[in-house]
Amino acid sequence: MPKKEVINVDMASPNPRLSPATRFGNLVFVAGQTGTHPVTGKLGIGVREQTRYTIERIKMVLEAAGTSLDNVLTVTTYLTKREDLDEYNDEYGKYFSANKPARATMEVMLNRPELLVEIVVTACIPD
Repeated sequence: MPKKEVINVDMASPNPRLSPATRFGNLVFVAGQTGTHPVTGKLGIGVREQTRYTIERIKMVLEAAGTSLDNVLTVTTYLTKREDLDEYNDEYGKYFSANKPARATMEVMLNRPELLVEIVVTACIPD
């Protein structure tokens, strides 16, 4: 029986109250990531830059777990403003243009008013 493994990643602005990801068997569950640059910790300006930074953070977490964006199975997106959806979709499409994962998107209030997007993913590690 597989055991849960915490995936730790050295990146800027980690949330100290959660693990960046956990791995169970060949599945990787990435915690919600937001729009701060993974190296500098600078908050992105606008939803496009925050989306790019968020996905780059997810990419780093997945690589630390032994997988990649190509193996993302599901994406749950939280946007603070419905009117940002088109710009979000444009940026998201640059990373997931083919082999698209299942996705849900909802409008929410995030824990800091300057955050515009948060993304949670589940990925697999292929055999």
